[in-house]
Amino acid sequence: MARGLCQIIGREISKGNFNTNIRQQMTPRGTLQLPWSSINSVRTMAVLPWPFSFQPRDFSLPNSSWGSDMRRLYEHYNSQCEVETDDGEKKWGVWRRLPSYNRSLKYATGGVYLSKIIQSKARLFTRNIREQGAAFEYVVFVNKQEQKCVCVFQAGHLLEGPPGHVHGGAIATMIDTVTGTHATYLSGPVMTANLNINYRSPIPLGSTVLLTCSLDKKEGRKTFVSCQVTNTDSSKLHTEATGLFLSITMGHLLGG
Repeated sequence: MARGLCQIIGREISKGNFNTNIRQQMTPRGTLQLPWSSINSVRTMAVLPWPFSFQPRDFSLPNSSWGSDMRRLYEHYNSQCEVETDDGEKKWGVWRRLPSYNRSLKYATGGVYLSKIIQSKARLFTRNIREQGAAFEYVVFVNKQEQKCVCVFQAGHLLEGPPGHVHGGAIATMIDTVTGTHATYLSGPVMTANLNINYRSPIPLGSTVLLTCSLDKKEGRKTFVSCQVTNTDSSKLHTEATGLFLSITMGHLLGG
């Protein structure tokens, strides 16, 4: 059954008919539910987990490996994603939590997708370890009104560099991930053109830190973003960075 579903999906993806035909063929009996509605906030991302799963895991939700600081900051920002009015109605707040899955497919309108072989093996780098708490535990919140983005990040034991501290490459990975996410949210599809990082103080392994990003300016295809990595109360600066991101099309990714 699973193989048949994947073959149908593969054919429809190649024809650009995934959203319409697959839903028409599969949803009447409730046999296929995909998380399209959960990712509308990021225009350039679509999710198709592999191995194929009806209910993909959202890695940005709390799990048993999260420490008290991670949970506290998550609750702080998540509580501002939805607010209640004086009339008792709920509405969007100033922050949005971005869901995160184990892989992502970037696409252009009309749908020209990467080869199915690559798709079947691809993993989002920061989400390619299934063991909870072992590597990158993080959740990203964006505030489009203030043009800000925050990431609560807990570093697992597999990210060790200097004894007892987080590897500088892992820190750079998170900075690139978060600043790129912020630039994408503000400008659409982008790719990193430059990332300038200054390491100020090491991050203890297993600790929770806060990555705070803000938009510096936009010039044509260029989006400039700043980022600071601090401890949870922002009293200690661990790392600071600036990034330049260029807006792209699917043609750029495919070498066109």
